[in-house]
Amino acid sequence: MDARAGAGVTSMSAQTDLLAQILDHANRANPYPLYAELRKTPVLRAHDGSYVVSRYRDVVGLIHDPRVGLGNTSQGDGDGVSFIAMDPPDHDRLRRLAMRHFEQSDAIRPELQRIVTGLIDRMQGRQRIDLVDDFAYPFPVTVICDRLGVPHEDEPRFHPWADAIVGGLDPRPGRAEAAAEAHVEMTRYLSALVERFRAQGGAGLLSGLASDEGMTTQEVVATGRLLLIAGHETTVNLIANGMLTLLRHPHLLDRLRADPDLAIPLLEELLRYEPPVQLIRQLYSTLDDVDVAGTTIPKGSRVTLVLAAANRDPARFPDPDRFHPERPDNQHLGFFGGIHYCFGAALARQEVQVALAELARRLVNPRLLEDPPPYRQNATLRGPRHLPVEIDDVV
Repeated sequence: MDARAGAGVTSMSAQTDLLAQILDHANRANPYPLYAELRKTPVLRAHDGSYVVSRYRDVVGLIHDPRVGLGNTSQGDGDGVSFIAMDPPDHDRLRRLAMRHFEQSDAIRPELQRIVTGLIDRMQGRQRIDLVDDFAYPFPVTVICDRLGVPHEDEPRFHPWADAIVGGLDPRPGRAEAAAEAHVEMTRYLSALVERFRAQGGAGLLSGLASDEGMTTQEVVATGRLLLIAGHETTVNLIANGMLTLLRHPHLLDRLRADPDLAIPLLEELLRYEPPVQLIRQLYSTLDDVDVAGTTIPKGSRVTLVLAAANRDPARFPDPDRFHPERPDNQHLGFFGGIHYCFGAALARQEVQVALAELARRLVNPRLLEDPPPYRQNATLRGPRHLPVEIDDVV
């Protein structure tokens, strides 16, 4: 081990065992005791030489440290790299151009309400529903396709593609190949759509970017691909985690039913308590030696930021394992931070606020059929794969 790693790093076998447990699907339903154990070591060295950081102040420090970056440029691999995987100045240029065409204001709320109403209407006459398949999946994919200008009839293509691409984070055999194939298919589809928008015009972000002289076709496609995946997968988990949390706290479900405005602070606490993105694994690297909690992370090292562990750090959040919607000064990392703060945070907030408030209002006596429910394999984007619920009626 590099002598500069310092005394704050645990033994290799202990690190490997703890990381293996965190990534093990058997612990997906409740990884938080493992995160608490992880925080005892300010900087943990993984068997592959990367460094794992999990305390709130250390994670925030690295997010804002210019000596920690991504090291990518817009040249990419021929398919284009999205701005989320870039450092400035490329990141700033492309993010600014995309923001110009991505509507996230309150003006879209009536459309969100219409989509939610239609999905809940389909539940009428049923006593058992799956809140993931029946609601949490179709709602955000419909919204993000609409925002981007993807034709309605093509929406069913995107869930399998996004699911396969995100599944590439799963180390099980075959996942990387399926992700690569889905990546190629989505890129091919979006490239054709962008070229059509360049020739004929249209509505939505892709059309707006296609008409903008500041972006190449590759950059437009990469931006669209990013938003379709991130705007879909993370919101699915946020809605599912939110309903699971509310069903485990029925008094809060009752409060939300009586006061829909509670959805605003409730969502912020949900982003702290059950964030859809649990960790950023080995995406960042040090551009120089960086000292963290008495440990030197050498230049060129890969860094994993465990956001879910930082969000429950008792040094930052009193009584962190309690779900408390009125929590003061709730500066969570649910949407990350710094220059890579979630591009679609405003849209996601509106989606989930509308979704949770309407589900609370319209589902009569909802109750969990499985607790814990079955979880997805992914350790990075954590959420239930299914959320079976019994209801008495839909109003």
